[in-house]
Formats: sequence, structure tokens, C-alpha cells
Amino acid sequence: MPQIEIDAKDRMIIDLLQQDGRLSNVDLAERINLSPSPCYRRVKRLEDAGVIENYGARINRHRAGLGLTVFTEVKVERHNRTNADALGEALCALPEVVSCFMVSGTADFMAEIVVADLAAYERLLSEKLLTLPMVADIRSNFALRSLKIDGPLSVSQTLKQRE
Repeated sequence: MPQIEIDAKDRMIIDLLQQDGRLSNVDLAERINLSPSPCYRRVKRLEDAGVIENYGARINRHRAGLGLTVFTEVKVERHNRTNADALGEALCALPEVVSCFMVSGTADFMAEIVVADLAAYERLLSEKLLTLPMVADIRSNFALRSLKIDGPLSVSQTLKQRE
């Protein structure tokens, strides 16, 4: 998908929608000093270009009963494209995996896993992760305290630097 030109008004739209995805078009237009029709066209253009992918709610993990976050490093057995692709798909298919990255370094994948507690993670590990035939090794790092979760992307700063 080709990159689109993003100007100061577009950056403002992105910043405001990251803060509150439920802003009405009228409120959004007012905050960026545009009339509603051009504001709507800009939002639609950003959506069509894939800059804005989705809208959703941020859930408080602890209040939802998901008190344990684990950063799990996974190594691929017999490094090859087929095993790596299969492992990536298997990790992403698990609902407990909230983010997953192919990484460089000692591990091949880094998965952020959110579960209720240590017993739930042990079940996931022993019943699902360790049963995957393409897994060579798993290392788990437990979050002791959350300092920042799901922060907004600093799109405005990044785009300003490119100008």
C-alpha cells in the first residue's frame, strides 16, 4: 500500500483519535478547526490508506481479571521458513497472546501473553506452547509492574521529523 502525504491536520486527527476513538466527527472537526465534511474526508482517507486500521476499547487488565503479563521468548526448532511461519501463526492464534514479534537476538519470537494468574500461564505453557513441534526453547519473563501499556504512537513527532 503506498504511503500517503500526511499534513499537520492529519497528524492532529491521528493524535486526537488515539486519545479518544469515540470522538464524533463534529467534535473532531471542531478541535482541529475544520468543518465536518472535510474532516470526515480526511479521516476516511486515513482509514482507506491503512494509517488508521481499527477502533477499539482499552481494557484495564487487572480489573478484567487478567493480572499476569508474561513476555515469552520462543526459539524455533530446526530453523527454516516453514517452521518459523508455522510458529508465528500458532502464537498469533492463541487468544492469550496480545502481541507477537519476530525478533533478532537469542530468541526468534517475543510474545506478550496476558492471563489471569501463574496457574493459567502454566496451563498455557504446558498444554499449548510446549506441545508445538516447532518450538525448541521457551524463556518467560514476568512483568512485576506495568508502567505503560498501549501508549499512543508518536506519529506527530515522527512525521514532523520527515518534513
